[in-house]
This record gives sequence, C-alpha cells and structure tokens, in this order.
Amino acid sequence: MVHLSTIPDENQVVVDGKLAGGIKKAHLQLVNDDDSFTTSVYGSRFAARDLPKHEMPEAEMSKDVAYRLIKDHLSLDGNPILNLASFVTTYMEEEAEKLMTESFSKNFIDYEEYPQSADIQNRCVSMIGRLFHAPIGVEDDVGAIGTSCVGSSEAIMLAVLAMKRRWKNKRIEEGKPYDRPNIVMSSAVQVCWEKAARYFEVEEKLVYCTEERYVIDPEETVNLVDENTIGICVILGTTYTGEYEDVKAVDGLLTKKGLNTPIHVDAASGGFVAPFVVPDLEWDFRLEHVVSINVSGHKYGLVYPGVGWVVWRSAEFLPQELVFNINYLGADQASFTLNFSKGASQVIGQYYQLIRLGKHGYRAIMSNLTRTANYLSDSLEALGFIIMSKKSGEGLPLVAFRLPPQEDRNYDEFALAHQLRVRGWVVPAYTMAPNTKNLKMLRVVVREDFTRSRCDSLITDIKQSQQLLGQMDQDSIKKQQDFIHKHNTSSGKASHNHPKYRKEKHSLQGKTGKTHAIC
Repeated sequence: MVHLSTIPDENQVVVDGKLAGGIKKAHLQLVNDDDSFTTSVYGSRFAARDLPKHEMPEAEMSKDVAYRLIKDHLSLDGNPILNLASFVTTYMEEEAEKLMTESFSKNFIDYEEYPQSADIQNRCVSMIGRLFHAPIGVEDDVGAIGTSCVGSSEAIMLAVLAMKRRWKNKRIEEGKPYDRPNIVMSSAVQVCWEKAARYFEVEEKLVYCTEERYVIDPEETVNLVDENTIGICVILGTTYTGEYEDVKAVDGLLTKKGLNTPIHVDAASGGFVAPFVVPDLEWDFRLEHVVSINVSGHKYGLVYPGVGWVVWRSAEFLPQELVFNINYLGADQASFTLNFSKGASQVIGQYYQLIRLGKHGYRAIMSNLTRTANYLSDSLEALGFIIMSKKSGEGLPLVAFRLPPQEDRNYDEFALAHQLRVRGWVVPAYTMAPNTKNLKMLRVVVREDFTRSRCDSLITDIKQSQQLLGQMDQDSIKKQQDFIHKHNTSSGKASHNHPKYRKEKHSLQGKTGKTHAIC
C-alpha cells in the first residue's frame, strides 16, 4: 500500500495529531553574509546596488561581476548598425578585431620598443600616399611625408599648424606683419575646422552655401585670398550633403591668377571612396597647389575609431621647427603630434584592411555602397522627397533629402527623424549651413554594413512614419516630439553638460562637442 506522506514543519511540534504550539511569527531572513561568488552575478550584493557614479568605491568586486554589470549598463546604448548619422565604421572582421585586441597594450609612440608597429605605420603612410598620387622619394625634400593621427580632427589641426607656420616664416623673411592670418573655407566645414581656426587664432574667411549650392564656388573662393591667407580648405565630401568640392577648379584659378596659395584637401570621408569609384577625378597631389591631405581611417578606411592620416606633398610644407626630436624612450625619434601616447591597435587595424582587401576589395565595397546609395536616393525621390545629394560617384555614398514645400503638412523633417528614432533608426535632421534660410534636411550615411535588405527596411519605416504623422494634428505631433526628445534621446536626458557651456546659454558653442562637468 502506498502512503502519501506529509512534509513536517520543523518549527511545529505535533502531539496526538494536533499542533502543540502556535505558528511562529513570520519574519524576513535576508542574506547579509559576504559574497562567496558561488551564486550567479545577480545573486551578489552588487546586483542590488547602484553602480558607482561619482566616487571611486572603497572595496573591490569580482572581475566577472564588474564585467557583467558594466555590460548590462552598456546594453542600453543604441544599436550602432542602425545609427545612420555616423560615418564611423561599425563592422570589422573577427581576424582584424583579434589583431587589434592583441595590440591593446602597445604604446604606439614607443618606436624603440615596438619597431614593427612603427614600421606598419610607415607602410600605411606609403600606401595611402601612393593612393593620393604623392611624389615619391626622400632626397632633396622631394618625397611626400605623413603620419597617423587619432582621427581627421588631429590631422587637420596639424595641417593648419603647418600652413600657418610656413606662412609666418615667409612673412618674417619679407619683413611683413604676421599677426592677422586667415584661412578660406566653406561655411559647410566640419566643426574641427572651426576649432582649428579658433584655437590657433586664424581668421575664418567663409564661402557661404546657398539654397541651390551646397559647396564652395571656386571663383568666390579664390577671390577671398589675400596676402594674409595661409591656405584654402577644399572638402572631398561635405558633411551636409556628401558632395565633392571642385579642387581642380580652385587649383586652376590659382594658377591663372598667379597665386601660390596652398590647398589642403579635407578628404576625411572621400579619401577612401573617390580613388576607387571615380579614379580619374583629379583632386589630390596631381594638382600643383595641393600641399596636404587628410583622411579618416575610421570612416571609409573601414577601421574602428579612431585613426586618421595626414600626408604632405614634401618636407618643404612641414616646417622643421614643428617637429620635436626626443630620445627619452630609448632612441632618437621625431614627433609631430598634438598628443603623445596612443595605442597601436587602430594603425594595425588599418594595415590589416589595406592588405586584406587590396584595391580590388575596397573598389568592390565602395561600388556596392554607391549602388545602395543610388537605390535609396531613387526610392526616396519616388516617395516625393527632394534629393540634395549627388549620385553615381559625384559625392559620398550618402543620401541627403528634405520634404517638399507643402502648406497643409503638419510635420517637418525633425518630426520624421523623431518618429524613426522610436523605430530604432538614428537618422539625423538638421538645418543646412548658414545663409541657406534654415533649410531643413535629413541624411542617411551608407556604410559597409548597410545592405540592400536593411535599406528596404528603412524605406518601409519611412513610409509608415509618414503615414502615421500624416494622421496626426500639429499639437499631437509636438507633444510626441517633446516626449521622444525627453525620454528617447540621450541629449534630451543629458545632465552632464556644465550649465556654462550649454548651447542655449552660449550660441557661439554651435556645433562643438560636450564638456563634462564633475558632479
């Protein structure tokens, strides 16, 4: 016979089938012992506490707990592959990642300790210089020279310093004043140019965009040149619309007018695109007045951030007094950087991409990006958008577009961008460069991992977002925008900007980056 047994309560005594005492008063028994880490991360005391935010903790924690809690915290970041605002590379092969990881501990600046890493940089400079048709050779200051940088921002700073010092030296030789240097550039330059001008006290002479023209006018550009002009910046792929500015036309006008003004080409985005998509386009050292070029390895160079490159036509255009010679790392070495120590990983990642892909591989990738950008441009045009960017290799593989003028529409580009944000996409809405009557626009950057399939998904979401917004009145759209901005965007929730440097207090801050306040 099978008996069903009861499970006795050890706190109760049963006498003759009856409870001998009352039920004990219930009470909480919470673990207060030190962690033995035999439980999971989420059973540790750290999982029940806030992560440290302002003060370094007194005690340590287990490495697996620290890893998991930080990883969980970072999971609230957006998905990089859906961030269509950024030019920065979001995909590399596992082998490249492995090489870069293995080099994390290498301080690139220590050439004596890591000579192979230094040699790899030199190989990259040589390959990139040849890609830009740089003069070859080292005798009599004939050959091109270059260096790696943290990104194009540092590269541009170095190029501006070189142009300014070279101009200053010439003015001193001629016995002329050198207190009012200026640089000619588009009003659509990336913010690093404004930083360089402001930090190094160089006056900006801007060629303004118009409602119909989003790049410099070569004639207007050259007309702004005077005896105090240290150089001209020409952009191979503007931030706003991706269009290539006409370097050859500017070079030709300088020659025609007998001016010896140097040109720096900001090829941050286009330097790894144009040579493969439109190889016959003359924008580089094939032109007489181009003295320096920068390019971002972490954009279409296909490397994770941050690495950039700057190349000068010859040593003549990099004054000797800007280069420092040091020996306290074990050997004599020349240094021309704004910072000193930096990791070797990104340089090694660039070398991997250059030899792994070769010219054919880069050409194949850039061709696919161009095809995808053309497809997206045609699709958006079919939806009624006005396309502001160029197609078929006349600019970067991106699509800049805006809504057509329509009085009865209750939403604008910003409302559409916010609606796409709810669906996971980061498609930036912004106003065009100054003097374009606050022309609103959106931009999608086509990167290596933006496939045709993902492009179709974006087009579908744009259609559905437009349909939803079209059914809403103006007040509802504004309320929704305010809610999304406050709760779904990091800028809406940001509290780390010091009040002194917030844009609403000082409009001069413009497009500059965030300044962290110590809480």
